[in-house]
Amino acid sequence: MSEISKTPLLDTVLEPRDMRGFSDEQLEQLAAELRAETVDAVSVTGGHLGAGLGVVELTIALHHVFNTPEDQLIWDVGHQTYPHKILTGRRDRIRTLRQPDGLSGFCKREESEYDPFGAGHSSTSISAALGMAVARDLEGKDNEVIAVIGDGAMSAGMAFEALNNAGSLGTRLIVVLNDNDMSIAPPVGAMSAYLARLISSRPYHKLRDIGKVVAEKFPAPLARLARKAEHFARDFAVGGTMFEQLGFYYVGPVDGHNLAHLLPVLRNIKNEKDSGPILLHVVTKKGHGYAPAEASDDKYHGVNKFDVETGAQKKSAAGAPSYTKVFAESLVAEAKKDEKIVAITAAMPSGTGLDFFEKCFPDRMFDVGIAEQHAVTFAAGLATQGYKPFCAIYSTFLQRGYDQVVHDVAIQNLPVRFALDRAGLVGADGPTHAGSFDITYLASLPNFIVMAPSDEAELTHMVATCAAIDYAPSAVRYPRGEGTGAQIPDVPEVLEIGKGRIVREGSRVALLSLGTRLAECLKAADILEERGISTTVADARFAKPLDEALIRQLLKNHELLITVEEGSIGGFGAHVLCFAAREGLLGTGSAKLIPLYLPDTFIAQNNPHVMYDEAGLNAEQIVETALNAGVRVAGAGVRVVK
Repeated sequence: MSEISKTPLLDTVLEPRDMRGFSDEQLEQLAAELRAETVDAVSVTGGHLGAGLGVVELTIALHHVFNTPEDQLIWDVGHQTYPHKILTGRRDRIRTLRQPDGLSGFCKREESEYDPFGAGHSSTSISAALGMAVARDLEGKDNEVIAVIGDGAMSAGMAFEALNNAGSLGTRLIVVLNDNDMSIAPPVGAMSAYLARLISSRPYHKLRDIGKVVAEKFPAPLARLARKAEHFARDFAVGGTMFEQLGFYYVGPVDGHNLAHLLPVLRNIKNEKDSGPILLHVVTKKGHGYAPAEASDDKYHGVNKFDVETGAQKKSAAGAPSYTKVFAESLVAEAKKDEKIVAITAAMPSGTGLDFFEKCFPDRMFDVGIAEQHAVTFAAGLATQGYKPFCAIYSTFLQRGYDQVVHDVAIQNLPVRFALDRAGLVGADGPTHAGSFDITYLASLPNFIVMAPSDEAELTHMVATCAAIDYAPSAVRYPRGEGTGAQIPDVPEVLEIGKGRIVREGSRVALLSLGTRLAECLKAADILEERGISTTVADARFAKPLDEALIRQLLKNHELLITVEEGSIGGFGAHVLCFAAREGLLGTGSAKLIPLYLPDTFIAQNNPHVMYDEAGLNAEQIVETALNAGVRVAGAGVRVVK
């Protein structure tokens, strides 16, 4: 006897058109089954859970009412799109989420026609949707374009730039504001407070419509006065409707978990073809329908594999502390000694470790929301007043604040300290979250000091060094995940700026590492030694300023110098190469210089070690590079430098 399916209705849905004939009651059943399938799938793969559970009903309603993929549905960030993926022909692969050769954890254009725009960063959906809507109008088409954006993502300036542009154009566009009152961390600032006031006030849109009808019955001068009175009454009732002032027709708030409310509203919006941009305000709860996720604050935003019945997440075997934890503890230690140290993050307190800092110094930690541009200039302002701001932002996220890094920090030579988590390749999150470019985009800036630790002990030294630098901007980049198990010093050292160190001394090949590839360089040196090739291993510590004396020494005393870094072309190796060429250290009779860096491609999600294999930055590829450079196999000794 075959087992009875737990998801009989969902089993009939291979793509959204299969559910467009469902009754409202069937859609309720579908929501329960879709929620259960989402929980079960993520329990197997790990990934983002809370956000997806919060939009199950909204996902069903949008695909039921609108004719996707002809009607284009753009999800901001994509954390919440697992239910969307299940409904759009990808259920058979949903347990490959974030796995090698599996489904992306975000929307991806190459993955499905139901993903018209891909993203891994927030706050892009309205801009992209407006572009698609304008293109539709230029083509003379009449399909709908819908952007779904969370209240946390709405805290970014880019979202308001798009709203302003859409309102001024008057283009037909639907924006769904998914207000779950909790982005990754509880949202902060005036936007969150405003939305809370809006939710608690009585609905006013009926009164608004009545006012418009009444106004049309008056002569023109009186009609203008009536309209002003209606606007005043509306502003008094709800504290001001900024969306309408930006040119949007505001609808809501609507209970995002109640299909009986959602469906008729969406149907009305779809049928109102003559309107300009519409903003539908939907109120949801992250983790809705799954008790462990509802009870959690931010622990179920991203989860490991877990037990569905209990919600208990599977813990990895105990190992070395993560770089994130070492950074946070080191910063707290420095802050205990210096009350001028403050910490800033852009909506990622737990991801950057600053939640730990906040527990110790609640008045000295600032979460500015998803607003990296503001975070950078806010830090610059603090620096002008003698404070020592540590701006902790993922490497890939700091890209969004680059103009501010250049103009507000570098040009003014302000001592803002950047702590760049997730440097290098990051595994399951894939290319959108890989910290591939920060060495290139920071080391190219005048005044900047750029560091990368080879292990967690070095990271503690570099946090102390950043704290001591009060005359220039500085940055320390470090990877995701566990450290090497290095002994953490009780008293960190303030490093000499621009000075590297010899870790292991040989005579023929030199490996100069920046960052945590040092461990792979040491493995490569062991392999080369077995082949009789004496190998020096050096830790650069600084991408800028370069240790020119060290580079000169390595080039003059070896047949080959290989630089190794976890960053793109144009970074550390490029700086070394330019220095060597300028100083006449390359040419006939000189050592060869070969830089190793991330390849000129975006590397898909996988186990980080496999990703570095693909990038050619593991020990085996370093050895292969040395042998292909023509280094002769011969014997020589080795000594370790303490």
